[in-house]
Amino acid sequence: VPPYSRLRGRARRPPDLRKWGVKSGYLPVCGNKTLTAHCHQCAIITSSSHLLGTHLGTAIDRAECTIRMNDAPTTGYEADVGNKTSIRVVAHSSLYRVLKRPQEFVNKTPETIFIFWGPPAKMQKSLLKIIQRVSASFPNMTAYIVSPGRMKQFDDLFRGETGKDREKSHSWLSTGWFTMGIAVELCDAVHVYGMVPP
Repeated sequence: VPPYSRLRGRARRPPDLRKWGVKSGYLPVCGNKTLTAHCHQCAIITSSSHLLGTHLGTAIDRAECTIRMNDAPTTGYEADVGNKTSIRVVAHSSLYRVLKRPQEFVNKTPETIFIFWGPPAKMQKSLLKIIQRVSASFPNMTAYIVSPGRMKQFDDLFRGETGKDREKSHSWLSTGWFTMGIAVELCDAVHVYGMVPP
């Protein structure tokens, strides 16, 4: 019986996301800051309602870093999802919903790092200007966009994991995909709360 790796086709070694190089993957929205975040233990809290009624908020807030997605609120749900937000990963399609409520997402925890992702053409033009204007209005806001090079690395990772070319298959990577990749890169250990299978 041939080994499983031969049955799947060409055996390959998965990329070590920790060696991708944080500095080159995230471009500062304003100034010349470098993303230097590193956490020993991270909690990813998804945007799903699967956490309602779980009372996991205290456990989530004990994590060194908490990573949230898009416009998932904490206000009113602290008992289930916690209150702390270290990093918020925001898709280009959720940008306006996040920026409409600065009291929830920007002012509530000013030390939050925002990482915005989207198609490089959109992120380099109109959306970047909007993020820059908001960042200038909130001087404590630290924001980065995922670089075009890092976007390509995520596409390559998708191809390696699924065997499909993202563009040719008309697929789009989810915020969950990006958040997991970012967490593996920035964190030594990752605990995921509320993620549901596709």
